[in-house]
Amino acid sequence: MPQYRISEAAGLLGVSDDTVRRWVDDGRLPAGTDAAGRKVVDGAALARHAQALAGRVPAGEPDGVRGSARNRFTGLVTDVVADGVMAQVELQCGPFRVVSLVSSEAVRELGLEVGSRATAVIKATTVLLETPAARA
Repeated sequence: MPQYRISEAAGLLGVSDDTVRRWVDDGRLPAGTDAAGRKVVDGAALARHAQALAGRVPAGEPDGVRGSARNRFTGLVTDVVADGVMAQVELQCGPFRVVSLVSSEAVRELGLEVGSRATAVIKATTVLLETPAARA
């Protein structure tokens, strides 16, 4: 069963190390110690906690709008590069950077500019997964 050090858990959840330490100290996130005596969080417990946190965050769907896509990332527009017909829009959604290629017309109609709020809705037929290389 995978275990994560406090800093790794914080990185996976997109919060600070201190936040994870507070959750551990408050008993909201169970932790143990590894062979080196460092605090570690069980991977399954971390996954359950991430799901619980996600349940408290608004889904980003506007009132009255429902869709079939389940991958929704709400964030801030950090860059817009429009060149003729097409534009590249970058969002910072928590710890994730999402880049979308859309028409320049859509950028104008949606009023997308640096600092505006937007939701990336992703419906993909293929999702690739990666895992980190084994630690030595």
